[in-house]
Amino acid sequence: MTVKNQVQLITYPDSMGGNLKVLNEVLTEHFSDVFKGGVHILPPFPSSGDRGFAPLTYLEIEPQFGEWQDIRAIGERFDVLVDLMVNHISAQSVYFQDFLQKGRRSPYADLFITLDKLWEDGKPVQSDIEKMFLRRPLPYSAFEIREDGSQETVWTTFGKTDPSEQIDLDIRSEQTKQLFIDFFANFKRNHVKIVRLDAVGYVIKKLGTSCFFVEPDIYEFLDWIAGIAAQLDIELLPEVHSHYSVQYKLAERGFWIYDFILPYRILETLINKSSVELCHYLKTRPAKQFTMLDCHDGVPVKPDLDGLIDTKEARKLVEVCVERGSNLSLILSEEHKSEDGFDVHQIRCSYYSVLNEDDDAYIAARAIQFFTPGIPQVYYVGLLAGKNDMERVRETGEGREINRHNYTLEEIEQSLQQEVVQRLIQLIRFRNEYDAFNGQFDVLDSADDEVRLSWQKEDKHCELFIDLNTNQSTIKYSDDQGKTVYYKL
Repeated sequence: MTVKNQVQLITYPDSMGGNLKVLNEVLTEHFSDVFKGGVHILPPFPSSGDRGFAPLTYLEIEPQFGEWQDIRAIGERFDVLVDLMVNHISAQSVYFQDFLQKGRRSPYADLFITLDKLWEDGKPVQSDIEKMFLRRPLPYSAFEIREDGSQETVWTTFGKTDPSEQIDLDIRSEQTKQLFIDFFANFKRNHVKIVRLDAVGYVIKKLGTSCFFVEPDIYEFLDWIAGIAAQLDIELLPEVHSHYSVQYKLAERGFWIYDFILPYRILETLINKSSVELCHYLKTRPAKQFTMLDCHDGVPVKPDLDGLIDTKEARKLVEVCVERGSNLSLILSEEHKSEDGFDVHQIRCSYYSVLNEDDDAYIAARAIQFFTPGIPQVYYVGLLAGKNDMERVRETGEGREINRHNYTLEEIEQSLQQEVVQRLIQLIRFRNEYDAFNGQFDVLDSADDEVRLSWQKEDKHCELFIDLNTNQSTIKYSDDQGKTVYYKL
């Protein structure tokens, strides 16, 4: 398939009405002509943690969300995107539970990375571990095998518990490859059109390297899985949070990538009233990207923007965000902090709140996003101009819950009455329908306190103008009769 150059929605299976069936009703009633680009449904599978990102299997839907029939129903009207956590699977999965019972006698044993697959005698060497990009103090966990009381140690990149809840898969194993083939075949049967490869940067474990985005091995794996997807007419979106240059390597090889730089650049533009950095960025970035402002995590800062931002300026911007209610996710490892100690990984907030609940600033932010080349995604909280959910943060102790509010049907109805939401929906429709967005993009010369962007395809031309002093935005475009129209956003 070809990804549609139109706006997509990102939502949890239960965050717009409580389950997939209700989500389909909400989409059909309110957004049938809005999200023509599709719907990214964050993991709807049975999971043992991390709000869906520790899946037990991809062959089933979590019963409290619904069933595959509900995904197929949504897929009849919208292109569906789902995640595949290619690096790991839940410790509660039938595969790992069988391994825990029988150890090496388990038919699933080869799915996992026992340490003897890396070190001949199975004993970790500290000098090898020191080279690795770690997400927890040690990248492995020890488990007792129930049948004989022996101990097995397996690779676990992620996980907040010890032993970890997320068990790495051995992507070199034929068994793992077959598992992925089965998962993709099931996606195809259930009308999934796009698969996001979550945590794909960690799949290669190779001694003497960082074990993150190991070249050229990572490309061999991506080319293999892209071949599987292509046979089934499924598009892939690799997800890699790293220095932007790593993302650009994927873009050079023809893969879709995420624009993790744009959310910060737009924030900086609107808060500092200067478009200098944004305009420079828009002239130099790869075009084949998915764009977003907000998501279930936060606005990326480090390591994505290392080398692109002045940490003194970044500190000031972060302070403004914190004053407006944001909380921060920090870099853990010393070697990945900036020389001056700057350690902000992500700014966690609702994008509407971080712009001080200023309707014009928020619409300006979305206008820049929609004019930036790529496939625009709108997160459900952003769609409904949701505010920071401080109560959920207090209740759960999880900073990311600030932007993960679960909306009841009544709350959705109320949110849709807001003028800013109506303005946003109108802007989404324009982005979906106006043909110039399939043409040539240009960053026009402008004063530092303005943004001027344009698209042209044959006789269709549109130009965005934003006055950063007032946050007023206007699109000038030619209509079907060739007449110039001024659309005040």
